[in-house]
Amino acid sequence: MINFFEVNETNKMIDQENLDVRTITMGISLLDCIDSDLAKLNQKIYDKIFTKAEHLVEVGEEISREFGVPIVNKRISVTPIALVGAAACRCPEDFITIAQTLDNVAHAVGVNFIGGYSALVSKGMTPAEENLIRSIPQALAVTERVCSSVNVGSTRTGLNMDAVRLMGEIVKKTAEATADQGSIGCAKLVVFCNAPDDNPFMAGAFHGVTEADAIINVGVSGPGVVKTALQAVRGESFEVLCETIKKTAFKVTRVGQLVAKEASEMLQIPFGIVDLSLAPTPAIGDSVADILKEIGLEEVGAPGTTAALALLNDQVKKGGVMASSYVGGLSGAFIPVSEDQGMIDAVNAQALTLEKLEAMTCVCSVGLDMIAVPGDTKATTIAGIIADEAAIGMINQKTTAVRLIPVIGKGVGEVVEFGGLLGYAPVIPVNSFGCDAFVNRQGRIPAPIHSFKN
Repeated sequence: MINFFEVNETNKMIDQENLDVRTITMGISLLDCIDSDLAKLNQKIYDKIFTKAEHLVEVGEEISREFGVPIVNKRISVTPIALVGAAACRCPEDFITIAQTLDNVAHAVGVNFIGGYSALVSKGMTPAEENLIRSIPQALAVTERVCSSVNVGSTRTGLNMDAVRLMGEIVKKTAEATADQGSIGCAKLVVFCNAPDDNPFMAGAFHGVTEADAIINVGVSGPGVVKTALQAVRGESFEVLCETIKKTAFKVTRVGQLVAKEASEMLQIPFGIVDLSLAPTPAIGDSVADILKEIGLEEVGAPGTTAALALLNDQVKKGGVMASSYVGGLSGAFIPVSEDQGMIDAVNAQALTLEKLEAMTCVCSVGLDMIAVPGDTKATTIAGIIADEAAIGMINQKTTAVRLIPVIGKGVGEVVEFGGLLGYAPVIPVNSFGCDAFVNRQGRIPAPIHSFKN
């Protein structure tokens, strides 16, 4: 049983260590909105989302007041729009009207972001999916709260290199379409391999077709809590270190479970999963990088960094699954550069490079996240980076993702400001050697041998 004692036990974590419920995300199926008439489709989408989520923000704020737990974001994820819009949308411009509808209803119900402007193309693209992908730059330029994602590969299907090549172009065009805002459109666009159906975190959230009509997923975060706990065991053995992380993750997850259950009951919508991810913010003391330094690194990027991150990720998951039977999403540790002051410091100290970040993604929860690169980076180079990261996910049977931001007009060493949870980022160098002949090959990279398990 979860009780109020457990909530009171977390008061210190909340007041002094930046513990928060990062998001309550309501997933909503739009499959019953499908219509061949675009105007009717848009109206159905608006009405369904508004009806389901009208009280989401209000309930989140009420729970926050009742339990004293900060709930930072209230968000919505929907069925991938490439599926929903296929019958009505004949061109990219048609899909953009749906993006605007999503933005309008997000404003109306007051959520921070709405995710699901997405396409799942791990094995091939339908004409509708290609149209949606080609609409992304303009869709993200004309909306404020819409987030987009594209899944280009999986362990079961391999990598769709045609989609990878196209996404290199789309990322670059999105940067150009939002150049007057520091290319912020790219901060709302994620390219996945093995995307999960139940992820509450933006920008990659969408409501998977295997999910119920509506669901409540909660994302909890607490890097500051873990760091403080580890300060008390400096110099102790790995056994003590691991036990401390597990116990802390257990307590944090219990808070998320309580909030999720309460929101589910108040909204009369089933509870889905708790995603325990150590998702940092730009706030001082809310950094995954600081945890890695507390484990024993002089700076993130030093030898031992990947091992320390692997340890952290695994113990967080072990503690989380003891606290809830429904841990899901991406659960583990995020390493976004712009959203983590410690990561920014490591880049500025030249301890952390793109190549080391890629190595770390073999063991973290997501991948190359919120990384600013020079605005003149070629589309084929971006595609190559996406391919590398997707290959890590495919071979290791894990979710990986790329949220790369080629900042138009800026070069290595300059800084781009995004504001809020997105923070700021130094522009880091990219390998100058080309991969054009590789990414311009057509077709897909086959699934690995260990995918054949039937």
